[in-house]
Amino acid sequence: MAARTPPGVRLLPNAITVLAMCAGLSAVQFAWHEQWKAVLASLFAAAILDSLDGRIARLLDATSKMGTELDSLSDAISFGVAPALVLYHWRLGAGDNRLGWIFALVFAVCMILRLARFNTLLEDPDQPPYAKEFFVGVPAPAGGLLVLLPLIAEQEFGTDGWWSNQAVVMGWTVFVAALLISRIPTLSVKTVRVPPRMVVPLLVGLTMLAAVVVTYPVAALGIALVIYLAHLPYAVRRKHWLAHHPEAWAVPPAQRRAIRSQARRLGLRPPLSRRVAGVARRVRLRRNGDREPHVTWQSYLPPEQPPRIIGPLPKRRTWRRIGLRRTQRPPRGER
Repeated sequence: MAARTPPGVRLLPNAITVLAMCAGLSAVQFAWHEQWKAVLASLFAAAILDSLDGRIARLLDATSKMGTELDSLSDAISFGVAPALVLYHWRLGAGDNRLGWIFALVFAVCMILRLARFNTLLEDPDQPPYAKEFFVGVPAPAGGLLVLLPLIAEQEFGTDGWWSNQAVVMGWTVFVAALLISRIPTLSVKTVRVPPRMVVPLLVGLTMLAAVVVTYPVAALGIALVIYLAHLPYAVRRKHWLAHHPEAWAVPPAQRRAIRSQARRLGLRPPLSRRVAGVARRVRLRRNGDREPHVTWQSYLPPEQPPRIIGPLPKRRTWRRIGLRRTQRPPRGER
């Protein structure tokens, strides 16, 4: 019989979530006193605490429905409401501009909608196996910090640049809000596994990173956010490749790279559509009242999972669908 987790230990993840919420709300208080570096430090601390509470809850087997709801509420306050109020006090509401409050509201609402969609996707059983490696849209902590990138630039380079312009801050706020509710995939660090031979180099790199953060905290945060934005095209390309190669769904990333390099060496082309031809066994299924056959890839799913419906089979297999090219017929007189 498994030992039951003590009540004090089960309370620890929720306590960390509450601390993250307090850090996010403290950023608003620092903004009212125009202590902008303290604002950035508070939101960065909230992001760190937000990344720890879920991991600690899973390690201690202390997950609960209350913890899930509390985490979403904390994210909405720390990375939605708090950054919106900070931006409004800093630049959006400057000069008695009532229009700036609309942009602050748009960002806060988009953050809440993003969190609501995230909770819905957690309960979706029809996601492909590789979906856990990606977020749908920019996650809440990253979005709450990205929207403050103009404030970071002002603290690092001064107030005389274009990044401090009110119109630029409004446009940037809308852009980050659109990233939050978009379908753009972003990489999730929750599934990253460090190989044993990379542990020592990783620790050395973390030591150097900590030294840079302590010495140049604002610049390091700005560079990290720019790098995060730059990884978006790679995340889109990686998810697109996985969606078209089900043979790589159940293998580690190192073997995926081998599959990709072997395909390039042999000159293989990706499938012409979302259906992968000739890779797995096709099973025709019929739903209740559905007259259209479907295809499933049973060989790449664990035995305990039901067959996953991918999409309808084509009604007719033409030369275009199977990837063949039409040969040029000789003239009538040369036949």
